[in-house]
This record gives sequence, C-alpha cells and structure tokens, in this order.
Amino acid sequence: EVQLVESGGGLVQAGGSLRLSCAASGFRFDDYAIGWFRQAPGKEHEPISCINNNDGSTYYADSVKGRFTISSDNAKNTVYLQMNSLKPEDTAVYYCAADQLPGAVYFGWYDDYEYDYWGQGTQVTVSS
Repeated sequence: EVQLVESGGGLVQAGGSLRLSCAASGFRFDDYAIGWFRQAPGKEHEPISCINNNDGSTYYADSVKGRFTISSDNAKNTVYLQMNSLKPEDTAVYYCAADQLPGAVYFGWYDDYEYDYWGQGTQVTVSS
C-alpha cells in the first residue's frame, strides 16, 4: 500500500522557518518524483516544488524560489521542504504527492493531475 505522510507543520511568526517532511512507503522511491503543493482556504492547489528522486533535479515555483529548499534522503524514503523567511501568504495546508518517473517531471511537475498519490496534508500557519 502506497503511503505518503507529511509532518512538521505548525504555527510560526513571519520571518521564521519550518521544515516539512514527507515519509513515503509502498513504492520504489528512486523511481518517483515527489512534489509539494499547498492549498489555502478557498483556493486551488498551488505547486511549490518537486524533486526527481532518480537524479536529484529540483524545481520551484517563483513564489518560493530562494526561500524554500527541497531535498531527499533516499535511504529514509523521505523528502524534506525547508521553508525560510516565511510570510503570512504562505499559510496553507501543504501536501506532498508522488508520481512515477518520468511522468510529472517530463509533462509538468506543477500540474497536480500528474501525481498519482497524495498525503493527507499538514497545516502551516504564518502569523504577521
């Protein structure tokens, strides 16, 4: 059974940092890309970042470039999202998602419909 479990969310003041984790199981980790999306109330999924677990390539949305860093520990089947310089507009539920390569990386890492598996989400709240 495929599982993606996010953790690390919470409440932080503007300018602060959080590190989200996405623990994966039930599939061959190296054969997948892991993406991070977020969803604020009343809004659609917004793509944040993606990592190709096979070659380590990373992708970022312009809104987080330079502030967020995605990384992967293939030995632990876990992807991390280090979020620095957080802003109130970063407040959302953050989801990780998995797609078998080349899939999302080839067709568009930012398209949520490319991803086959999703976690349950973790809330990030940034206070001003």
